[in-house]
Amino acid sequence: MEITLHIPDDVARRLGSAGGDVSRRALEALALEGYRDQSLTLYQVSEMLGQSRIETEDFLGRHHVPLSMITEEELDREAALYEAASHRRSL
Repeated sequence: MEITLHIPDDVARRLGSAGGDVSRRALEALALEGYRDQSLTLYQVSEMLGQSRIETEDFLGRHHVPLSMITEEELDREAALYEAASHRRSL
């Protein structure tokens, strides 16, 4: 799905001057908030951002979002999802 955001030009310039792609920053903010409010899983965040599990964990850590929100059962389910995705990519 593609989403279009309309923001004032001066706000876009300010966000752009802080470094990085504004579209990417918006995507990352959406992923972070989704993970924080538990509407997205670790796997879904990694898929959104095109990152590996380790890269996603590092990304969350850089933004001070703890992985401790994951129960052991959820962690097992996430590991199975990554394993299945890894297997599909190697075919």
